[in-house]
Amino acid sequence: MQINTLDSKKSVELSEAVFGREFTEDLVHQVVTAYRNAGRAGTKAQKSRSDLSGTTKKFKKQKGGGARHGDYRAPIFVGGGRAFAARPRSFEQKVNRKMFRAAMATILSELNRQDRLKIVESFDLDAAKTKSLAVKLAGLGLGRTLIVTDNGSENLFLAARNLPHVAVLDTAGLNPVDLIHAEHIVVTVDALKKIEEWLA
Repeated sequence: MQINTLDSKKSVELSEAVFGREFTEDLVHQVVTAYRNAGRAGTKAQKSRSDLSGTTKKFKKQKGGGARHGDYRAPIFVGGGRAFAARPRSFEQKVNRKMFRAAMATILSELNRQDRLKIVESFDLDAAKTKSLAVKLAGLGLGRTLIVTDNGSENLFLAARNLPHVAVLDTAGLNPVDLIHAEHIVVTVDALKKIEEWLA
């Protein structure tokens, strides 16, 4: 599979195994959901009646006063504990390495089919200036963009920080959520080779 680079118009060979897979919605949904859940803190906590301070003394006699109660910490009273109190927990879902790699290849293949995957020889800046990066992206006709590099300079990372719809990642930080949210994916040739080695 051949694709032309965006800057030099040279032809680059793409791996069919990585960029020519059939789209599997169920697999992509499962991996994206698991990735997002792994980022959840899971620190929510509430107090049940056993966690509250206060007396457990029975506040009225058992019979003759209507409903029977033991103490004021019961969930039906104001200031009482929660009936089913939330506890800190992990939202992590297990995803096999093979599934994750297959989902990444599936997403990249779909991006390639939709012409949202752009290959460049290199992508760097002489100075860490946001305006320079904005002008460069506008010149390439790109809007909401994810730039993937193998050895991007600090200038590139610093210049992208203040652009709300532009992100820069190295190949080690590539993930399914950022790939799906970006309108265009700009990948350098060196990063492309690393991705193919990783997912092939």
